[in-house]
Amino acid sequence: MPTIRRGVEADLPQVLGLIQELAEYERAPQEVTNTLADMQRDGFGPESIFKFFVAESTEGTILGIALYYTAYSTWKGRMLYLEDLVVTEAARGTGIGKLLFDAVVHEARTTSANRMKWQVLEWNEPAIGFYKKIGANLDSEWHNGNLTHEQLAAYRCNEAVLSL
Repeated sequence: MPTIRRGVEADLPQVLGLIQELAEYERAPQEVTNTLADMQRDGFGPESIFKFFVAESTEGTILGIALYYTAYSTWKGRMLYLEDLVVTEAARGTGIGKLLFDAVVHEARTTSANRMKWQVLEWNEPAIGFYKKIGANLDSEWHNGNLTHEQLAAYRCNEAVLSL
């Protein structure tokens, strides 16, 4: 059984590899623009914004990750957002995903989060099955909104906010 532990900066090359593997699985490899330098800055720089757990084999190979960050709900207060739960294809179905999920739930509890959220693609039946099995709510009422890097650059902000 692998060891579940908090991620450290030295893990990032393998973590980025798992993120790229996830993008392949989700049929969007071209969408990964994150870099190792970005992850070092954003996870271990002076204003770190994410944390992660890893599942590590006895040989030191990272078999899975759970990357999360603290978010805030105006209705519920502090929450943890599970950005990605990834288990390498060869290790799927071995219970590693559940261990990583449990680590994030434990983190939510110990940080007094009132909610934990994540997303799952509508066609990812194995993940949907996992989340249903643990009793999670899969909400069909909410639509996901986002602006891409290009859309953010093209968006015209009202002049009144530009001096904030």
